Amino acid sequence: MEHISGGVCAPIGFKAGGIHCGIRKNRVKRDIALIISEVPASASAVYTTNLVKGAPIYVTQRNIADGVAQAAVCNSGNANTCNADGEDVAWQMCQLTAEATGLKAEDVIVASTGVIGQPLSIEPIANGMAKLVASVHADGSQEAAEAIMTTDTRLKEVAVSFVAGGKTCKLGGIAKGSGMIHPNLATMLVFLTCDAAIAPHMLKKALADNVQDTFNMTSVDGDTSTNDMVCIMSNGLAGNAMIDAEGEDYAAFCAALNEVTTTLCRAIAKDGEGATRLLTCYVTGGKTVKDAKLAAKSVVCSSLFKAAIFGADANWGRVLCALGYSVADIDVKAVDVTFRSIKGSINVCSMGASVPFSEEKAKEILMEDEIDVLITLRDGEASATAWGCDLTYDYVKINGDYRT
Repeated sequence: MEHISGGVCAPIGFKAGGIHCGIRKNRVKRDIALIISEVPASASAVYTTNLVKGAPIYVTQRNIADGVAQAAVCNSGNANTCNADGEDVAWQMCQLTAEATGLKAEDVIVASTGVIGQPLSIEPIANGMAKLVASVHADGSQEAAEAIMTTDTRLKEVAVSFVAGGKTCKLGGIAKGSGMIHPNLATMLVFLTCDAAIAPHMLKKALADNVQDTFNMTSVDGDTSTNDMVCIMSNGLAGNAMIDAEGEDYAAFCAALNEVTTTLCRAIAKDGEGATRLLTCYVTGGKTVKDAKLAAKSVVCSSLFKAAIFGADANWGRVLCALGYSVADIDVKAVDVTFRSIKGSINVCSMGASVPFSEEKAKEILMEDEIDVLITLRDGEASATAWGCDLTYDYVKINGDYRT
């Protein structure tokens, strides 16, 4: 497996594009994206567990119930959530896409992101659809990635190549996510494409399993969004034998998927609203995988610890505190904690108690933009990784006037 360029356009048969159609007031920002496969593709998605869901989620669920899709359309600037006509508008987006491309409306994945509770006018989308379709091209991944951004400050795209059935396959993805990030079963908005031949039921299994260790282990602020969705289309144009059961080819596909989603998780956490540091928590020695996951995510979700990381303060007591309320089955008197960055590592807690360490060296380590927290539990053999970011003044500034 190796990283390649191209994002969602890296796999054979995929094109993408993005334009400004008038949903956002800022005319220099793209606000609608389109991804198209040359042929119908196996498709699957996972969605937010928030009881309040964006209208596009319901439409997408119906459209890909048969495990097939050929396009994905997404607007930014308006979440199309909590609107009486929301599902009608989302369906109209599918119909407009189908009419302009010659595809079936039922084969379109639809998504929206932005402000909740404001009606989404179909007019700018209808007026801009021809231009959107015309913008789609074989190198359009970056334009699509830009069009789905809201408070993001960095474009998020990645692609890898891997071998399945003796054929070189490619898997790519784009994502948006910066705030309101604390997913359950899915996250933010993520669009994945692949040219491997894989049966819908295996694609569904691969994605559902993957998000538990990647997107579901990522948090910026503890808020589970109403529009979270991760979707994938895999069109089979790589020419490999159909992956319809577990085995070597399925394992290769899952490894590639994990590499792409892990890369996107790190990018999302690092671009958290107002964030200055990527926080990665590695837990080893857990009694069970569940316990290790609970422990790791509790640490990256701790507002107090996130604030300490912002201040480059080696306040390891906040790590122990987070472990203590994580509901993980752990022996808190057998915990070791180490902070690490490119400046080195420093042990700050051993067997649940303080150890002498240099505050100056700790601050030097914590001043870097990527910080690792290494936690040893000594309860078993399970491990887990979670991603988060620091909590800064700018997070409040960004969200204080997000709507107005």
